[in-house]
Amino acid sequence: MARRERVMRMSVEQPLWRALAGYRVLTMLYAIGFFTTAYSGFARPWLAVAYYAVLFVWTLATLPKVSSAASCTKRFLTADLTIALTGILLTPFADAHERVMDGGPTLPSIWTAGSVLAFAVKGGWRWAAVASTLVAVANLVERGSPARDTVHNVILVWVASIAIGYVVEVARASERTLARALEIEAATRERERLARDIHDSVLQVLAMVQRRGAVIGGEAAELGRMAGEQEVALRTLVSGGLVPVSRVSEDTAEGAVVRAVDEPEGNDPEGNDPEGPVDLRALLAPYAGSLVNLAEPGAPVPLAPLAARELAAAVGAALDNVRKHVGEHARAWILVEDEPDEVIVTVRDEGPGIPEGRLAEAEGEGRLGVALSIRGRLRELGGTAELISVPGQGTEVELKAPKKTTSSTTARGKAAE
Repeated sequence: MARRERVMRMSVEQPLWRALAGYRVLTMLYAIGFFTTAYSGFARPWLAVAYYAVLFVWTLATLPKVSSAASCTKRFLTADLTIALTGILLTPFADAHERVMDGGPTLPSIWTAGSVLAFAVKGGWRWAAVASTLVAVANLVERGSPARDTVHNVILVWVASIAIGYVVEVARASERTLARALEIEAATRERERLARDIHDSVLQVLAMVQRRGAVIGGEAAELGRMAGEQEVALRTLVSGGLVPVSRVSEDTAEGAVVRAVDEPEGNDPEGNDPEGPVDLRALLAPYAGSLVNLAEPGAPVPLAPLAARELAAAVGAALDNVRKHVGEHARAWILVEDEPDEVIVTVRDEGPGIPEGRLAEAEGEGRLGVALSIRGRLRELGGTAELISVPGQGTEVELKAPKKTTSSTTARGKAAE
């Protein structure tokens, strides 16, 4: 089945870039509107008109430059700040001297803050500090003295831009941490899926070859010995938790892009198979035989396809453990209970039971049948697997799978397909 990659984009920067683009347009219109109302008070209005014409064209033409971090280059930032500083320094030549001394606005007015904020969003608080310092120097040169209003405006722009730059840096670090955590989670689930599949197939075949080779003897014994060595090596690899080379996350200029899981095409957003639920009884029926008794309701037991397959595979793993630890001719019983909110499947054998501490010891040796093939599968479904063993009275494995799974559980389950 063809697969497509679901991509989750997470970026706090993109809303900031959109807000910055809107801010630049609005403040440009504000500056031009203010000049229009005070046109008669300017000493050289033609100089202001020329500057506002440049500001109008520049602001609209460079909107694509403030759409993302990738398009906002250092060259653009330098040119943008130059236009803002030029407007500040031109103010004494275009406006009346009295209004300049009274604390009147500069030609770019609050548009200048947009240029400084672009530095903050692009490069963090250090870039913002440099840009806001240059604006402060230009304002002091324009006024000729550190007036109260000038100092107030300079400090306001300085603090705001540095704070925004710091927040952006923290957000980027958080996104990288989250992307790495999702990467590790995805790799861990993939490793567990491979471990379950290996345990259900390759490891059991190698163990059987080892046992049969020891019984037959001769060259078969040597083959069995080699199979045993490979089984130990493979168990060590499976339980060692090697994390593959990352193909899960990558950092882009617009934020972290996390490739969460591969999901089959054609599935609906909730992860349900378009063919509908599966009758669990049909998947468990092949396990029934002369040694395995299957007791199930007289009506269908519907489950989502993924849940049904994983639950049936867990039952198969439990029966494999019965044959391996109790004997090839051991009897087992499977009981299926269809509850309103969940399906309960119980597998019971007639063996001697599991000694206390044996499961933990087996996991330490790399034998992960119960941990991965049974409990791991049910955990992926949002269910549980409980083992009840009394020495001399056999072992009972109770598997509980919910009929309805959350979207997150479904997405995790797809990683196991």
